[in-house]
Amino acid sequence: MEVVQTIAALREHVAKWRRAGDTVALVPTMGALHAGHVALVRAARGQAKRVCATIFVNPTQFAPNEDFASYPRKERADQDLLRAEKTDLLFMPSVEEMYPAGHTTRVRVAAVAQTLEEDFRPSHFDGVATVVAKLLLQALPDVALFGEKDYQQLLVIRRMVRDLDIPVRIEGVPTVREADGLALSSRNAYLTAEERAIAPALHRAITDVASAVARGAAPARETAAAAERLLQAGFQKVDYVAVRDAETLQPVGDGSRPARVLAAAWLGRARLIDNIPVTPLR
Repeated sequence: MEVVQTIAALREHVAKWRRAGDTVALVPTMGALHAGHVALVRAARGQAKRVCATIFVNPTQFAPNEDFASYPRKERADQDLLRAEKTDLLFMPSVEEMYPAGHTTRVRVAAVAQTLEEDFRPSHFDGVATVVAKLLLQALPDVALFGEKDYQQLLVIRRMVRDLDIPVRIEGVPTVREADGLALSSRNAYLTAEERAIAPALHRAITDVASAVARGAAPARETAAAAERLLQAGFQKVDYVAVRDAETLQPVGDGSRPARVLAAAWLGRARLIDNIPVTPLR
């Protein structure tokens, strides 16, 4: 695996692969890699001849009061993991490389970006859409892979790619979980041992909501009850538990369209998010 820090070097490698007729998969990350990222890399290997991963902790998707400075950074361990997975190229740009002096352009996605996370992290998806658009245009891969744990982010990126005619296929990869159901996340490192024992309650709560809604229960009643159970379990704050249309993230209608249960809640320093599909009973 080669490691490059500049856009020019990234493009040089991709151009060489293109001349050889190779297809290219991109796996964008913010580092602090875990088994969920490994699943992305392995899925990428199944989609293309060459795999390029990126590690960039993107400042534009963090609010001033968020954890940009303390976000987990494990560059050496990340590189070892990616080498073990036979990643072809790692792009690790600096902030100055990605956002040169005078950079003012932002990408803003409407509709799917203007709900749920936006209510608690205003402008977060502007930062996500901007950096992902840049990475896609810098590498111009055939396919880019993102985890379904960040489900709203996945929908935002898909919409952005469609709306801007960026010639890349966006693939979602199923959430990787611990044995007790906790979705893997770099921010899980913030959890104390006591908090780690409480954390699986989030997955249990949304699973209960999905099961009840699939049987015909009222979403509002079930999500309110789930939020209360999370607080009783030891979560300090519940930002949302919601049942939404799986494509538009609008409130669900008559149950004829696919739906998703999404949640975000605080446990100590960690803001945990998760989601699962609602599978109608047949």
